[in-house]
Amino acid sequence: MGKFVIKQVKTGFMFNLKAGNGEVIATSEIYTTLDACKNGIASVQKNAPIAAIEDQTAKDFETQKNPKFEVYADKRGEFRFRLKAANGQIVAVGEGYKAKASCLNGIASIVKNAPDAAIVVEEA
Repeated sequence: MGKFVIKQVKTGFMFNLKAGNGEVIATSEIYTTLDACKNGIASVQKNAPIAAIEDQTAKDFETQKNPKFEVYADKRGEFRFRLKAANGQIVAVGEGYKAKASCLNGIASIVKNAPDAAIVVEEA
């Protein structure tokens, strides 16, 4: 069972979505308030299960409507993803993966874990 872990940072709040094994599978931006961070989690829970996958590493890829997971290659050649909500805002990003299959597995893990994940607020 996955969980969202909210932590306070110098400039606000952010969350990590962790899989059942404790691995971080997605990270948020920094939000100015705890409520805004919780709204970001709600957006991931709502959008991830219905998001299409837009593979921007494929030649002549087809642009998908939001919500969507965008799969792309970073400057180091690693595969990454970002989840865009229906309004086009990025609500979660993934780490770099050496293989595209691993990146796609990360997306599948979010789709599976996010909807029912518990929300835990870490003490500062």
